[in-house]
Amino acid sequence: MDNRRPTVAYFCMEYGLHTDLKIYAGGLGILAGDYLKAAYEQGAPLVGIGILWRQGYTKQLINADGRPYDAYPCYKYDFLHDTGVTVTVDIRGRAVCAKVWLVDQFGNAPLYLLDTNVPENHDPWITGQLYGWFSEERIAQEMILGIGGLRALRALGLKVDIYHFNEGHAVFAGIELIREKIEAGMDFESAYTATRKEIVFTTHTPVKEGNEAHNHDLLQYMGAYNGLSRAQMELLGGDPFNMTVAGLHLSRIANGVSTLHTATTQRMWEAVDNRPPIIAITNGVHRKTWVDERISKAYAEGGDLWGAHMAAKEELIIDVERRSGQRLSSSALLIGFARRVVPYKRSDLIFRRPEIIDPLLREGKIQILFAGKAHPLDDAGKETITRLVKISRQYPQGVVFLEDYDMEIGRLLTRGCDLWLNNPRRPLEASGTSGMKAAMNGVLNLSILDGWWPEGCIHGKNGWQFGSDCEGSEQDLEDVASLYTVLLDEVLPTYYGRREEWIAMMRASIAMASEQFSAARMLNEYYTLMYGNYSGCPEHNFCHCESS
Repeated sequence: MDNRRPTVAYFCMEYGLHTDLKIYAGGLGILAGDYLKAAYEQGAPLVGIGILWRQGYTKQLINADGRPYDAYPCYKYDFLHDTGVTVTVDIRGRAVCAKVWLVDQFGNAPLYLLDTNVPENHDPWITGQLYGWFSEERIAQEMILGIGGLRALRALGLKVDIYHFNEGHAVFAGIELIREKIEAGMDFESAYTATRKEIVFTTHTPVKEGNEAHNHDLLQYMGAYNGLSRAQMELLGGDPFNMTVAGLHLSRIANGVSTLHTATTQRMWEAVDNRPPIIAITNGVHRKTWVDERISKAYAEGGDLWGAHMAAKEELIIDVERRSGQRLSSSALLIGFARRVVPYKRSDLIFRRPEIIDPLLREGKIQILFAGKAHPLDDAGKETITRLVKISRQYPQGVVFLEDYDMEIGRLLTRGCDLWLNNPRRPLEASGTSGMKAAMNGVLNLSILDGWWPEGCIHGKNGWQFGSDCEGSEQDLEDVASLYTVLLDEVLPTYYGRREEWIAMMRASIAMASEQFSAARMLNEYYTLMYGNYSGCPEHNFCHCESS
């Protein structure tokens, strides 16, 4: 019996490995980067497949009127390794070349990036901008990731046991696997059954409308059918072709990224026939990337944790002044809020009752640091940023919005803030890894019980929870009232009046998060629960059977 770990190819649209490699948009990419780092540290047989986005996601800046605008510089990456491999994908009846680059210098498992920005292409724009502007461009990008990614593995001579699709963007790799088997002589049903044994799928988006779908006529025009018929494609993804539904139909097992998110996901997709089991594997973060060494040492040795925290806080304050010109106080409570700017995350919730928040800001009782990007086409998200910038100009000593949110800003905030605020509309937060990073650094979470926080929170011991079970407009009213109650009655009195209790909570936060919400734990769970003993499992059904 072969007890080796299966070799895994991990497909993802974005990877956040280092601030100098701008091929990520947010949490999905940072998670993927942390996953590759954990795989490298454990010596796991895993490689990543992605795309080299020459223009990145967006460089989002603030103009003089306080409005965000987007810029798209073309980045040069001289530090990448040339594999010498080029693959082709037929898109709109034209052979598109994709050069394959290797990234392995950030303490990560090998990551192979496909790049269409080569002289022989008529369509070099395909791998220009992450999450491009229109459906035709997006489909082309996903064909490069899925079909091109699988062909790159073949050209590189890499033998793979399990294909892990991190979100639905990679499902065309499943179509390519089916095509290969049909070309080798299988009928469609046999090829489909065999392919399902090889694929596992992670879904993140807990809103049905946020799960990408495409018109079949457009898919056929682009060449995404890849030899399959319309009836076969509809069997896999429905009509219109839903990428998440296809991911479920193509995989033998799927997972959500927290316990609560998994329950939400199971309800969302319960009407999908022939879906695989959907289990919970909560996300985790890479400790060496995100945890301050001084804080880690002080915690491990029972040393001056507060002193280490204040050193990180002062570094953050200095950097904020350099970026924004605004000088914050090291003695006042500093609240951090940094994440993608979309309506359900309610970035401005804390300002909903000015009669309460205004005195706290003017008297210097609290300071709030905001950072985040809106999608270039998300007008609602950009309006939220504009409101936050306007508020920051109203309270120059108490509120700061940092433009062009990236890994470096995230690292500084999750180490240097005192309190990490999170208030999505429950249950729309899939996981929320920024709160995990903060918790590992002793930054106390003040959060809605959504995403990962229900699994970690012990109220008043390692952080605080607030919020209600209401939905809709009532939820906003109840949540903001609860936020103010916990902030005024528990957080502020502890911070200003019971410092030793605050430090004890910091230690409890670090103890809670360090292993339970680490990328190392997450990787081990994927190997144990998803990749597992993959041989011999009947049909698509997951089991722990042993094959001889």
